[in-house]
Amino acid sequence: MVSRVVVRLIATAGALAAALILALGAGPAAAQAKPKPAPTALQIAGKGLPGNKVVIQQKTQLELFRLMLSEVSWLANATPQANAPRSRSLGPKYTVTVLVKNTPQQVYDLYPAAKGGPRAHRPAKQPTGRKTDGWFYGRQTMSESLRLSGAPLKPKPDVVNGGIGGGIGEDVDIQQVDPIAGMTHFLAEMRRLFLLNGAVLVVILFGLASIAFLIRRRV
Repeated sequence: MVSRVVVRLIATAGALAAALILALGAGPAAAQAKPKPAPTALQIAGKGLPGNKVVIQQKTQLELFRLMLSEVSWLANATPQANAPRSRSLGPKYTVTVLVKNTPQQVYDLYPAAKGGPRAHRPAKQPTGRKTDGWFYGRQTMSESLRLSGAPLKPKPDVVNGGIGGGIGEDVDIQQVDPIAGMTHFLAEMRRLFLLNGAVLVVILFGLASIAFLIRRRV
């Protein structure tokens, strides 16, 4: 009687393990089904801009939107490259806010006329949570990108296709320059891998326990 109860318990545990595998396998897939939405607009604030603020919409100003997004998208997860410079050497500041359906996601301060080259600042306080405060060497295209957006800066058309810092200096697809979407996909894949491996390990352990029990009964 006792042995039958134990066998039923093991069978029930095996069924639960199988259900766990299905649940764990479906979890990451559901997470991937709803990827984090890509930016839809950029807001630039600073002195000299029309009304001291402009909004660049992806739908109506796609090329300019891509150009400005490439100036700041790499800053989201980049490691700080420089110490905070003296404020008097920075020149005019332009604050760029990345928007998803009018909701702020990221905020960066750009200094296209800083001594020694353009600078970018990632404030620790971000709309979606705190990040490490960091300063970066901006792309050489920063000044021209801001000028095309309406900032009163001197023309520098010769640097549109080049750049330093974390920029890539090319007209690429938005998904390629959006580190948030890429990191979300990577983390989802890693989570799925670990969960599936853990579920397989649980099934193997239950299987070994069942075999050991049957062998013990026969012996």
